[in-house]
Amino acid sequence: MSTVLLPTRTLARAAAHNLRYPVCDLLAPSTIACASRQKARIHSTPSKTSAAAAAIEPSPSPETTSNGTPIKPLTRSQRDFLDSALRVNQAGELAAVLIYTAQTPPLLRSHPHLRPLMKHMHDQEAGHFSYFNSLLAKHRIRPTAMYPVWHAAATVLGWGTAVMGREAAMACTEAVETEIGTHYNEQVRVLLDWAEKLEERGESMGDELGTLVGELRRIRDEELEHLDHAVENHAKEARPYELLTNVIRGGCRTAIWISERV
Repeated sequence: MSTVLLPTRTLARAAAHNLRYPVCDLLAPSTIACASRQKARIHSTPSKTSAAAAAIEPSPSPETTSNGTPIKPLTRSQRDFLDSALRVNQAGELAAVLIYTAQTPPLLRSHPHLRPLMKHMHDQEAGHFSYFNSLLAKHRIRPTAMYPVWHAAATVLGWGTAVMGREAAMACTEAVETEIGTHYNEQVRVLLDWAEKLEERGESMGDELGTLVGELRRIRDEELEHLDHAVENHAKEARPYELLTNVIRGGCRTAIWISERV
């Protein structure tokens, strides 16, 4: 195993250990009330000071953004969308890390000049994986139950295409990044549609979701950069190119569909 690669199996185990929580409010102001209230003592009455303080205590103000725009809490369907989207993103980035981890040793034996490129792409994917891990942990979103299956499938796919040669390995990257780029584009489109509708009503989806849109765009652009690298390194010369890329793209779409639901 190349020493330039991160310990992805350790990352995956840590992520799975830290994310075994039920789904809670997602990227929205918490509205969960306190489970119990302090009981008043029998035969006692509130002091005049306490009564006066309660009378002048202001009511809670609505959540606002940093510039003072009211934040509209997410609906249940919006929270469900983000829950499944972030779960898929985290699983997809784990798969990407594992593909590059498995591809690197056999690929570098025959093409050592690719070491800087493989490290660059691997490290970017590891950064994406870490980012989505942090979001799942912060908002207590469970990872996909298909984790072990995707772990094995990504490792086999990476090793198998690398053994077939540089062109097949790069065709694998081209196919995967084509589907992932499309997937991130769809998420950005949905979030921007929410933001536009809220802005028309003088409301906002909040600073955190605005940050998420920016991060999704950045990650999407880095994935598409990997696609360009693959094409530059003769991905389209793989044989059989059409069959290989179509099978991989179909597998990616199936994995996304399953991970959104399981």
